[in-house]
Amino acid sequence: MTLSLDQARTIIRKTLEKGRAENFKPLSVVVLDAGGHVQAFEREDGASPGRFGIAHGKAYGSVMLGMAGTAQMARADAQAYFMTAVNGVFGGQVVPVPGGILIRDADGAVMGAVGVTGDTSDNDVIAAMAGIDAAGLSAEV
Repeated sequence: MTLSLDQARTIIRKTLEKGRAENFKPLSVVVLDAGGHVQAFEREDGASPGRFGIAHGKAYGSVMLGMAGTAQMARADAQAYFMTAVNGVFGGQVVPVPGGILIRDADGAVMGAVGVTGDTSDNDVIAAMAGIDAAGLSAEV
């Protein structure tokens, strides 16, 4: 099963709505397909321009490693050398912190990932989960 553009747009719209409802700082949201390619991106007014790179890095690491940002952070804490090597392999594009969420299909296969940045990592996850849930998809944080 592939992630549709409509699903990606729903994820972004509902993620941003959740952020506004919770009074989070301005968010940036990227949705990647299973190959790590950008399917959709939006940056709210007031979000700094560098947020694309952070959101992308959160989602990209999730797709490329098959593990969400929370698991990546735990791995970085336990084996910093591993995450340093991974970032070398992927040209420094991996941001191993919460806010990178894997999207899986009913069989557990990776469909893509969402990267959210702008507030605390925990709040980024809360907003992303609202978007993923609204799209009717399964998430791994």
